[in-house]
Amino acid sequence: MSSIHKISVAAIVCTAMVILQGCGAAVRKCEAPDLDIPETVIPGGYADSLCLADLEWSEIFSDPLLKDLIRKTLDNNRDMLTAAARVRELERLHRITRADLLPSVQARGYVEQENYQYTDAAPVKDNEFGLKASFSWEIDLFGRLRWANKGTMAKYMSSIESQRAMQMTLVAAVATAYFELVALDNELDIVLRTRDTWKENVKQARLRFEGGLTTEIPYQQAQVEFASTAALVPDLQRDIAIKEHEISILAGEFPSSVERSKLNTHDRFPDLLHVGLPSALLQRRPDLLAAAQDLKASMADVGVDWADRFPRLNISLAAGVENNTFTQFFTGPYWYPILNLTSPLFSFGKNKARYQAAIEAYNQERYQYEQKVLEVFKEVNDAVASYTSAREKVSLQGNLLNASRKYVELALFQYQNGYISYIDVLDAQRSYFSAEIDYSNSVRDEFLTIIDLYKALGGGWSLPQEDGEND
Repeated sequence: MSSIHKISVAAIVCTAMVILQGCGAAVRKCEAPDLDIPETVIPGGYADSLCLADLEWSEIFSDPLLKDLIRKTLDNNRDMLTAAARVRELERLHRITRADLLPSVQARGYVEQENYQYTDAAPVKDNEFGLKASFSWEIDLFGRLRWANKGTMAKYMSSIESQRAMQMTLVAAVATAYFELVALDNELDIVLRTRDTWKENVKQARLRFEGGLTTEIPYQQAQVEFASTAALVPDLQRDIAIKEHEISILAGEFPSSVERSKLNTHDRFPDLLHVGLPSALLQRRPDLLAAAQDLKASMADVGVDWADRFPRLNISLAAGVENNTFTQFFTGPYWYPILNLTSPLFSFGKNKARYQAAIEAYNQERYQYEQKVLEVFKEVNDAVASYTSAREKVSLQGNLLNASRKYVELALFQYQNGYISYIDVLDAQRSYFSAEIDYSNSVRDEFLTIIDLYKALGGGWSLPQEDGEND
């Protein structure tokens, strides 16, 4: 082996060792997040291999009108479209950074004419025709380009997770607004039905009063109940219209009416309280995954600023032909290689300070990620507590509704037989009206807590049609 070849091999080996050592040294001051994940998602709970978030959306709610709204929202919502455009932007930016690792080749053709005239000399026209090609490649000695590539890749992956988080948030918002809307419809139906009942009561009380069977008090009390119930109608109609407008905007449309089903207050959901494993929660929540990618991007910035403190090696080669006539264009070839080594000498601590600032920026991202993990576990525990409470409340409100209905039946029976006054009947009907409203709201709240729990656990919220399209 020649001495020149031995020197070349040694130089390559030394360069590789410098690069490998440099990549680790660049981020050795970047501490890993201190998570200390608990053994179970819920304190005092148990490790559950099943998870609600593993179910498809259609397995939880099968309302076709709701699923149509979900599809429309994912297709048309402007925030969702913005997130998708952000993903495409960062994908292109990553391609640019990745291309910086590869050699650059450029070509240039030109025609020049230089006109000059010296003192007491005739004017001269100097033509030049040229065709040049240049090759340039930065040898990434200390990993600056690779760290930049890792950084843009992490930002690109973060945008994908952010898009998934946006999808999760939007579908949860649509489902929440939808069930609030159908609950308002149900409440309005109850109010209108009760108003009609009170209207009939007013008529009957007036006849009894005018016939001398009762005093004026039951008649006036019936009018009060009728008026107070009727006064609820305009507010409910306003709330319904506002909720329809909210759903329309989420679906990317101008405010309009929303087609929906009726609130199902009869069929109860099976117990869906399966929270899964803590490790799976970290891998499922898209906002947590986006935060982890942001942390990687911040670490890559540390690597870039660390590498900027050291020399850069660039190899370039220029070659071409040039002449002052077309007839002998290819008789003047030329080429020249360049080995360019640039290094910062005196920056008065700027590069070091920039590197240290990048480390502190990384620490900020690390603390934010740790805080995000804590918040996610809090959200899950809050959602579990709300879900458990909502299911229990539906059962209790159902018992109250049944008891109130029987109370009205008994009150009417005893009033007709002369055992109680009409005021007692009005009181029983008033209790039944309140029980109907409370039961409707408790059913609505159970739906909403299921949505909150599914979202907190990082449910995919993806429809099968979308999965196929994305493939």
